[in-house]
Amino acid sequence: NLIKTKKVLIVGYGSQGRAHGMNLRDSGFEVLIGLRPGGATTAKAENDGFAVLPPDEAVDGAGLVAFLVPDMVQGKLYQKIEPKLKKNATVLFAHGFNIHYALVKPREDLDVVLIAPKGPGDLVRRQYEAGRGVPCLVAVAQDATGKAHARALAYADGIGGTRGGVLDTTFAEETETDLFGEQAVLCGGLSELIVRGFGTLVEAGYQPEVAYFECMHE
Repeated sequence: NLIKTKKVLIVGYGSQGRAHGMNLRDSGFEVLIGLRPGGATTAKAENDGFAVLPPDEAVDGAGLVAFLVPDMVQGKLYQKIEPKLKKNATVLFAHGFNIHYALVKPREDLDVVLIAPKGPGDLVRRQYEAGRGVPCLVAVAQDATGKAHARALAYADGIGGTRGGVLDTTFAEETETDLFGEQAVLCGGLSELIVRGFGTLVEAGYQPEVAYFECMHE
């Protein structure tokens, strides 16, 4: 109820934005979508039944603003929005990159929190619809109201995250472990393990087709 009585603005309507918006709406939150006019996902959000406005207009009166656009555009977008953020509003991120590396520097009167589902948006939506939830990480970078952590948990509850479990962390830990997991393990280590595993089986005399199925396809 900490944020159910407030307007929640979702900025961005990609993988996470769509899932968060739909889950929050189904949980009884008032949700508005902020997108640039004529953007690639504007029609999709409108077809899903959301009111869509340019972010710098939609932010007016919002109690919580979730920045779910790609990391590389958050800095410039935040600069446009911040002057219209009301005092003691909550600014929420799903990845800590821009806060941790000081590319976004929020005003001191704002709560700055992180709710990071540990799965892609389509899974966040499917699990919610099935009565389950994707686990989330929660962190607080700035607590202006004394309610930042509780507000973040309320948001996590709205998207179904508390069904799967919510783990306390920091913006630094989430950012650095996420980058390591993606760049060293997922997009480096895992692919090399598949290649090496395939090669090991082929060199031992097994059919390449069978080795492919076992090490890659499955």
